[in-house]
Amino acid sequence: MISAILVMALGAIVLGAALGYASIKFKVEGDPLVDKIDAILPQTQCGQCGFPGCKPYATAIAKGEAEINQCPPGGEEGIRKLADLLGREVKPLSAEHGQEKPRSVALIDENTCIGCTLCIQACPVDAIVGAAKQMHTVVDSLCTGCELCLPPCPVDCISMTPIAETVETWKWKYPLHQIKAA
Repeated sequence: MISAILVMALGAIVLGAALGYASIKFKVEGDPLVDKIDAILPQTQCGQCGFPGCKPYATAIAKGEAEINQCPPGGEEGIRKLADLLGREVKPLSAEHGQEKPRSVALIDENTCIGCTLCIQACPVDAIVGAAKQMHTVVDSLCTGCELCLPPCPVDCISMTPIAETVETWKWKYPLHQIKAA
């Protein structure tokens, strides 16, 4: 019995050492530039930039495969921050990818919703909850305003409501280091 325990312990030590070596040998490190670019992007995951989400767009920018002006939700402020980070020229938002709009959230009309679940399937951040053939609702704190829920709705019961500017939602238009004392 003791020999069986020793064999098992030895096997565990050998496998543990092999896994430890493999984790060091095959370590995959993220690109810190991609992480910085991704942190600037609005995380709407809307695809308006031509990429399936903010992280793939950030990766393409870092590799030089995409321009910094393809994100309508990030708008002029996002383009300016990306230009500062990357040392590039500030460009106007690409009209091909859309136009800058005020930040908004989806609102579902309870009287019109038929519970088809198409909006739930389209939402990239799982901000819509509900069950089949039941009224759905939007969790405002999760909604990124990407508008991907609008096209699949067969009864047009979803509208976008602009978010009122409050202390919590307001952002500095310019970074503090760019504001000059009068």
